Amino acid sequence: MTIKLRTEQPADYAETEHVTREAFWNHYSPGCNEHYLLHIMRGHPSFIPELDVVAVHGGRIVGNIVYAKSVIRTNDGKECEVLGMGPISVLPEYQRRRIGRQMIEYTKMKAREMGFRAILLYGDPGYYSRHGFVPAETLGIRTADDMYAAALQACELQKDALFGMKGRYVEAAVYDLDEKCAAEFDRHFPAKEMVSGTPSQKRFEEIVAMRRKADAGTVTVNAAIKKPY
Repeated sequence: MTIKLRTEQPADYAETEHVTREAFWNHYSPGCNEHYLLHIMRGHPSFIPELDVVAVHGGRIVGNIVYAKSVIRTNDGKECEVLGMGPISVLPEYQRRRIGRQMIEYTKMKAREMGFRAILLYGDPGYYSRHGFVPAETLGIRTADDMYAAALQACELQKDALFGMKGRYVEAAVYDLDEKCAAEFDRHFPAKEMVSGTPSQKRFEEIVAMRRKADAGTVTVNAAIKKPY
């Protein structure tokens, strides 16, 4: 399959939001908010247009990946700028064809050339470990609420880029979206059935439960759910 990767253009916005909605619908929870997140990200100061990339097959957009500037607040009080990845979307009928891999590798190369030091995200370790990501815990990086989380993954773009950067990962504020606004935005799209209890939702619940206090070995299962993108 021949896939063309290029920067998203304003004329693509509606189609890309459709792709994102289709990719995430009922995946982590009934329905989804990721298409609304994409919609509001483009106007946020943390958004990086150069890393907003679409995958095109036969003139049709089948995938999209975006990034926003985020930070690691180190234990010694410094702020280290890093990239937050997501959402990353591939139309369901095009999944498992390495399109996600192509988008990740292409944007990693571009981000490295732009001088960014690392990418962090919340996602399934089983998937992202195949793309050069490691558990952020191994680098001493915790969540914003000072927890170690299995879902929090990191990828250094430069050698030892995160050495000595132990601290808390704080995502760009745009990721903390208003779910009521998201529901209102979704009304502009064709109605779709919301389904609960899917295998991907159960896997998501397992991953988000894998959190523990940074200063103890206890596992916390009642923490607020942080969606991977």
